[in-house]
Amino acid sequence: MSANTPRVSRKEDDVRQSVVDAVFYPADRIPFVEWSELSGAKPAVVLVGAVTVLSFVTGLSNLSRADPALDGPLTAFIAIPPSAIQFGGVLAAFVLGLVTVGLHRRKRLAWSVGVVVLPSVILLPLTTAQATDIPLLLLTTFTVPLLVRNRSRFDRTIDLSSLQIASLVAIFGVLLYGTVGSYGLRDQFVELDTWTDAVYYVLVTIATVGYGDITPVSAEARWFSLSIIVFGTGAFTVAIGALIGPAIESRMAKAFGVMTASDLTLLEDHIVVLGHGDITEPLLDELGEQAEIVVVTPDQSKISSLQDDDGDLNLLTGDPSDESVLRDAGVEAARGVVVSSNDDARDVLAVIATKNVNPDVRTVAAATEQKYVEKFRSVGVDAVLNPRSIGGRLLSQSILDGSDPETLLRSADGEDDESS
Repeated sequence: MSANTPRVSRKEDDVRQSVVDAVFYPADRIPFVEWSELSGAKPAVVLVGAVTVLSFVTGLSNLSRADPALDGPLTAFIAIPPSAIQFGGVLAAFVLGLVTVGLHRRKRLAWSVGVVVLPSVILLPLTTAQATDIPLLLLTTFTVPLLVRNRSRFDRTIDLSSLQIASLVAIFGVLLYGTVGSYGLRDQFVELDTWTDAVYYVLVTIATVGYGDITPVSAEARWFSLSIIVFGTGAFTVAIGALIGPAIESRMAKAFGVMTASDLTLLEDHIVVLGHGDITEPLLDELGEQAEIVVVTPDQSKISSLQDDDGDLNLLTGDPSDESVLRDAGVEAARGVVVSSNDDARDVLAVIATKNVNPDVRTVAAATEQKYVEKFRSVGVDAVLNPRSIGGRLLSQSILDGSDPETLLRSADGEDDESS
């Protein structure tokens, strides 16, 4: 080293290295893509719906061909009849349509059916080997592992009322009665010779289509056919009311600003606000567009007021201290829970219920009375404040030094930003 070369101290070298690290290797890296948003339950349901549409289109394409191509690699190992290729895509699409609806409601049965039907859909393009089937193959191959990855999100059982169960049993009973009876009386019908003919006859009779290809030729067979019409149409009418009625009620409730559990099933990383109090609306204004919000309150008038103010809010009518209501609000997958009604005693119960549903969720509470602050902490609240106490301190500081409370709040926010 020459005498004119400046010497660099170790300290200066460390400073330079720290600057380089801060610029090129920041500790808090901003992800280019939020993978959690692309690999959650919502994308899985959307992809299943996309597979449904592609399967239907592919099925129609195969159905339009009188002689579908069987050039795929599977034909060398599995003998698949051409009729299965022609109708397979459309039939799978109808099943997957029901699966998509069930997945949207987080039903475990829908998930189980989906992981069975989706791999079978892959057999279609592997059998035909048509260029138009490649999108279906690629999309289904990507959808299956994503659906399996989110299996824990689809954990709800199918809860049927006694009327719905009775309706389904009645439908099954009428179909069984008509099929066995018509096959037993097959000698008294024209063109009814097999069990398939019996099932076909019962279905077209209940549907009141009556193509006329199978007809009764005796009085006993005619009376039997009339009984199928009466019992079948009655059972299906009651079943439609019992099974479709709740869905219609849900849509009507949503039109009036009231969400149901099925509307909130796929929410993730959202904020749940339990109760409605004096600070609820300022809280919602502050949160703004930063997160998806679900407000839970038993007060229907508050629900209507919030709906009028902001139609984009997720509103759920229910008791915030009821664990089933909290599950409907998605507390299990929430980012945080805010307890903010004017009833501290009920808020404590709401916190206890929240921790029972999800012990790890961050919970903050606003205590109306100072004596409840410790009670909130004792039941596991992560942060608790008393708005009245804070307001009193700001007012006292304002009167003593002449400062503006808003300025104090802004300065406090600035200090928090610098510290973070």
